[in-house]
Amino acid sequence: MTQTVPSWVTGTFGAEVIGVADATTGRSVNDLVVLGLRRNRRRAHLLVSTVLGKHIPIPPSVVRGAADDLGDVVLGVLGPDLARSATVVGFAETATGLGHCVAERISAATYLHSTRRSRPGAQVHGTFEEGHSHATTHLLQPSSPDLIAGPGPLVLVDDEISTGKTAIEAIAALHRFAPRSHYVVAALVDMRDADHVAAADRAATELSVRIEFVSLATGRVTLPDNLIDEVCNLPPARLNPVSPTRGTVTETHAEWPDDVPDGGRHGYLATDATAFHRAADDVAAAVRERLDPSTPLVVIGHEEFMYLPLCIAERLESAGLDVRYQTTTRSPAHVRDVDGYPLRRGFEFAAPEFDPDARRYVYNVSASPAQVLFVADTPADSAELREPGGLLDVLTTAGHDVMVLVVPETVQSVIAKARGAR
Repeated sequence: MTQTVPSWVTGTFGAEVIGVADATTGRSVNDLVVLGLRRNRRRAHLLVSTVLGKHIPIPPSVVRGAADDLGDVVLGVLGPDLARSATVVGFAETATGLGHCVAERISAATYLHSTRRSRPGAQVHGTFEEGHSHATTHLLQPSSPDLIAGPGPLVLVDDEISTGKTAIEAIAALHRFAPRSHYVVAALVDMRDADHVAAADRAATELSVRIEFVSLATGRVTLPDNLIDEVCNLPPARLNPVSPTRGTVTETHAEWPDDVPDGGRHGYLATDATAFHRAADDVAAAVRERLDPSTPLVVIGHEEFMYLPLCIAERLESAGLDVRYQTTTRSPAHVRDVDGYPLRRGFEFAAPEFDPDARRYVYNVSASPAQVLFVADTPADSAELREPGGLLDVLTTAGHDVMVLVVPETVQSVIAKARGAR
């Protein structure tokens, strides 16, 4: 059954999302995305996920449920034995947490996510490009080059497949580095048209590999020819709301083992899972003691740092707190406070990791007073985070009480040494 997803964007500009209900997963595109806009000459529309926890704050259990469903689809393609030998790669910045959830759901041997972060001393073992993204270059920084050269299939995870071009470029780059015969591309929604599907088939033939695409739902986006001009001509969005009462800031630092990865930037092995989740339990328990259980809580992760904040949010939700989860982003989107539009409230702030020309964003943080738990690793524990116009300033100006939780950064050379000693 074909369904059209209604939105303010559809009614105003004529762009629309058309989806097909998936009998296998029980999901449809209108369950998973809503059309938004961004002022970008490469691509003016934005598929805002309702289950990812990026632009829209949602219960962490909803995020995990959608990711587990996607993992189950991957398991249906690979089977449990082949899945356990797989390497899973999540795309920065949006799918780093989604990819990690999928990797754990299928019990994959290795998880790695791409990154836009370049740190002194961190070695890059591969790159690929994403043409429509606000930040285009993906870096691969496993703790050692052989981490992604496993014997099993490679599963690439993204929140959406628009054309498949980014996935194909990633496969080509990874194939040069660590060739294998079988690739799976998994996403919450697949919006490719027939030409995009044919291009992927040609790429598989040229590489002499098998490439399978799987998703929770399929559909397509139809855009008017003048959409980019119309969106770029919109008046600037009204950002950074102001409350009569300023919120407060408290800060705490987590204890985290330096031989346990805090996520997938430098690789996460199946053998890391027990120590990771034990450490996440300890952090969440310590934070819970400092939160007001009677006040709604928004847990905000820092850009690519999505999975550990999700795990902390899950534990707080299980403890009975009213929790929503989301993360900040590099991507500027158009904010408009109208019914039927998914980006109703927005904040713009200086990048916490020093970048003098860069801005960062977070959307839809509750309009009602809520406590905020901002979870970041040490590179974001900076003067820019605290300065006027920084994240803490704009959130407290909006009336939110913010607790900053800083987790020690996983260092590539340290985790490599620890793995070599095991």
